[in-house]
Amino acid sequence: MARGLDLTATSIFIALFAAVTVLGFLGARGRKSDNGELAEWGLGGRSFGTLITWFLLGGDLYTAYTFVAVPALVFGAGAVGFFAVPYTILVYPLLFAVFPRLWSVAHANGYVTAADFVRGRFGSGLLALTIAVTGIIATMPYIALQLVGIEVVLAGLGIPGRLPLVLAFSVLAAYTYMGGLRASAMIAVVKDLLIYVTVIVAVIAIPIELGGFAKIFASVPASKLILAPMTTGNLGQQSGYATLALGSALALFLYPHAVTGLLSSSSRHVIRRNAVILPAYSVALGLIALLGYMALAAGVKSMPAYAAGFKAFGPNFAVPALFVQMFPSWFVGVAFAAIGIGALVPAAIMSIACANLFTRNIYKEYLSPNCSPAREGQVAKLTSLVVKLGALLFVLGMPQIYAINLQLLGGIWIIQTLPSVLLGLYTRRLHPVALLIGWAAGIAAGTWMEMQLGLKGSIYALHVFGETIPCYAAFSALILNLGLSVALSSVFNLFARNPLADATLAEDYV
Repeated sequence: MARGLDLTATSIFIALFAAVTVLGFLGARGRKSDNGELAEWGLGGRSFGTLITWFLLGGDLYTAYTFVAVPALVFGAGAVGFFAVPYTILVYPLLFAVFPRLWSVAHANGYVTAADFVRGRFGSGLLALTIAVTGIIATMPYIALQLVGIEVVLAGLGIPGRLPLVLAFSVLAAYTYMGGLRASAMIAVVKDLLIYVTVIVAVIAIPIELGGFAKIFASVPASKLILAPMTTGNLGQQSGYATLALGSALALFLYPHAVTGLLSSSSRHVIRRNAVILPAYSVALGLIALLGYMALAAGVKSMPAYAAGFKAFGPNFAVPALFVQMFPSWFVGVAFAAIGIGALVPAAIMSIACANLFTRNIYKEYLSPNCSPAREGQVAKLTSLVVKLGALLFVLGMPQIYAINLQLLGGIWIIQTLPSVLLGLYTRRLHPVALLIGWAAGIAAGTWMEMQLGLKGSIYALHVFGETIPCYAAFSALILNLGLSVALSSVFNLFARNPLADATLAEDYV
């Protein structure tokens, strides 16, 4: 069953989409003289102040798929979907305390990526290569999911076929190629404003229409309102919830697009200020999660719009169906534009981040060590196109459910870079060979657990001394990684004959 085309909503959607496209191309006009160099194209010249960084990181981390997937998880699984709220609260103290050090050392040494830092800190090209490749592979399904988010919106508007998705991809590719990170920063401002307007209107208007929050919560099954209690010998959902929130918090700023957003800021103080003000997005995220309960209370499952989108998108169509049912067409156009534009910003930044990694840590390191800054920039631009094309082909060629499930592996893989990147900011005592062994063990264990789950979830039950401990697979794999990295470093350092190389200085970190 296909929905008919909503002309009013579609017209507003196209108008807003066209407006931000123009903004994206205007971003290409900034600093034309050096926009061909990697630090300018891929990091915006490291010049963004507090406000632009806030919009950029917000647009980077709170994606269109967050707007769709978090309430969809609450809609389908209940309270466990709210793990996203404490995880985004936990991450900002970590951002405040740790990542200004990464900015400082990167600024002092001209590093563009986390792998650049690992290369300098540990003197190991192989370790840096594993960090770069892990970052690229972990990000690819994340980019694909942004395109899935656009597909959900197009289906909600009643636009048939996949040609519109290809056209949206072409626009994204063009303005990213020309404008780099500056183009994404300009669009992020509009995207975030649209998201806030949509969320505020939704959490006020929909509860009024449904009779208030009391009626909404009363209509939700009790099993979806709270986590299942612990039982003897089984820590149950509480353990899974806690490790999911903690593991997600530890992984978030290891993603290449998050690092790119941080390194584009003009000072370490900008990062700290953003650690203080970014929790405003956590408030918005909590309200967005409640849309899942509102969809249950509204009886979305019986709505024609939901039935039309269910086969292809499953519960991910709950929020679009809710908006179609509850709002006039003109506001549906605004809300869907917010989601669609919200897909463009992170997809662009993710492709830029992958391009930075490939150019600096693969192309320049192994293929063309003497390439000029201009050549670096050109390779990065071309790589960003290849990355987006790969994500598009992935979405077009595979059922959406596979892209969704593969993102679980992305989180498991990226968190295995924590010992090298995060701990490397504080100590040089970790041995690069030990870090490689720990990384390999973490990748293998995490992937094995996810395969045992059939790519249908991320909570794997560990059995320890007679206790069953459901645990986020990324977190338990990280514990193995850390244990091996620390223990083997002690052994390797004991027998080392010469001090290990370190291109950074103590003063670089402050």
